[in-house]
Amino acid sequence: MLELPALGWQSIVIFVVFALSLLIATYCTYAERVIAAFLQDRVGPDRAGPYGLLQPLADAVKMFTKEEFFPSGANTALFIFGPCLAMITALMSSAVIPFGNVLEFGSNYFFLQGIEVNIGMLWVFGVVSLGVYGIMIGGWASNNKFSLLGAIRAASQNISYELAMGMSLIAVLMISGTLSLREITLQQSVAGEWHFWNIVKQPLGFIIFLVCAFAETNRTPFDLPECETELVGGYHTEYSSMKLGLYLFSEYVNIFVASAVMSVLYFGGFNFPFQYELRDWLVSNQDWTLAGAQNLITILGTVLLFGKIFGFIFFFMWVRWTLPRFRYDQLMRLGWTILIPLSIFNILLTGGLISFGIIQ
Repeated sequence: MLELPALGWQSIVIFVVFALSLLIATYCTYAERVIAAFLQDRVGPDRAGPYGLLQPLADAVKMFTKEEFFPSGANTALFIFGPCLAMITALMSSAVIPFGNVLEFGSNYFFLQGIEVNIGMLWVFGVVSLGVYGIMIGGWASNNKFSLLGAIRAASQNISYELAMGMSLIAVLMISGTLSLREITLQQSVAGEWHFWNIVKQPLGFIIFLVCAFAETNRTPFDLPECETELVGGYHTEYSSMKLGLYLFSEYVNIFVASAVMSVLYFGGFNFPFQYELRDWLVSNQDWTLAGAQNLITILGTVLLFGKIFGFIFFFMWVRWTLPRFRYDQLMRLGWTILIPLSIFNILLTGGLISFGIIQ
């Protein structure tokens, strides 16, 4: 086996995580078209390669070869920096997500996670919050009133829904007592009690978090920052070529990250029902070593985690082609007068249940 220092293996894991984020975001554009075609009873992409599987590659070639355009009066440096910041922050947020448990090879242990920090959830929130600056900078630097209005909408929408999202997370932290995403995941893997996922303990918190995730990723019915019926194209009206591609691409990366975070916080992450029973059966009946059986469980857990993530991504796309867009006053009213009071109530309810020993 190739001997590399721990930092070398961890660098490989980080590279793989970023590469997977980009690959999944790339094929989210294909999945969006296929799901839209299915829900609207029409033919989807079918020209670029078998079953249209090369459509994302065709889109990339189109984006790279389109004319570069800079509006007159625009701040060129900030005009370029905006989409770059949106893409960088989207990719950085995936670094702390545990995509699997641990692989054991002899005396070497490899964690399927980019970086493990005890403030993992704060990292995700902090980096995602920076992403709105990419939208604001791009909208302001475009020297276009529609772009500026879209940027202002994005900023106010993100601030409004981050409050409710943060308070829904507090209830999970009250139960788990940690901000580490790995620790939160491991706490949902009680042997013989797979139903102890946080979705059982926090159904209201999950619904609040899910609605806020739609708003944070600017997805329908919360896509007011790029509302084409009112703002032409919103904050990216003046963008073309790969700068526009970075904005569109960052949205799909954010959907992937939001789906992964919800899977980890509420649906057990890489845990799955009867995993310990399967491991013990392999060791006792199939003559597997404990390390080999645990490695198989880790691989299966990673595969099933991605299954959960893809399920959420499908749900994001399903809602887009099902629900109409909110008016802006409805969006703000939902955030401030419904979700924030509900999240405060959820914190009080969780505290009461913990005090009386009903949940731990």
